[in-house]
Amino acid sequence: MDGETDVGPGSREDRAPQERIGPGRLVLVVGPSGAGKDSVLRGARARLAHDDRYVFPRRSVTRPPSADEDNISLNEDAFIALVNADAFALHWQAHGHRYGVPRAVDTAIASGATVICNVSRTVLQAARLRYQHVTVIGITASRDVLAARIFGRARESEDEATKRLDRATALRAVPLDVEIDNGGALEDAVTAFVTVVARPN
Repeated sequence: MDGETDVGPGSREDRAPQERIGPGRLVLVVGPSGAGKDSVLRGARARLAHDDRYVFPRRSVTRPPSADEDNISLNEDAFIALVNADAFALHWQAHGHRYGVPRAVDTAIASGATVICNVSRTVLQAARLRYQHVTVIGITASRDVLAARIFGRARESEDEATKRLDRATALRAVPLDVEIDNGGALEDAVTAFVTVVARPN
């Protein structure tokens, strides 16, 4: 499954709650490596920083800290302990790492806030069952742009980078509510993103 495994909406929740959580909204951001999801999210967070209606939760991730992402870095044992403690609203595995969105987002959405986070496409169905209002935004770019960004980062071997680029094709099949092209000026993509996020439910 493209290196991504859906491990459920939460450790004790393998089905939707009796009532979906609302009235706030959950905005889920997906897209291939190199599309610039984190750059768009940083830009949107900066523009919405003084509006407490918008929440950008920090994910927990089982990999070392990165200057490009504002995550909480955990080892495997610490992450599993949080799963067992039912500390995540959504969690999944991708590319050998685990990712989790904190349970506190449920409270924020129940209070009417809009929660915005970068997730795996494998949790989209579970999220739609769990929350009243879910908007899935796909951040995209052309294959040439993705290739330039992925190979330019030099984070991995050429073979791994090629596989990562090829996985971008699989993401085209993900059902999206909105698609934003981030192949041009970042500010244009951020403006388009904020416009979508600011729409009423």
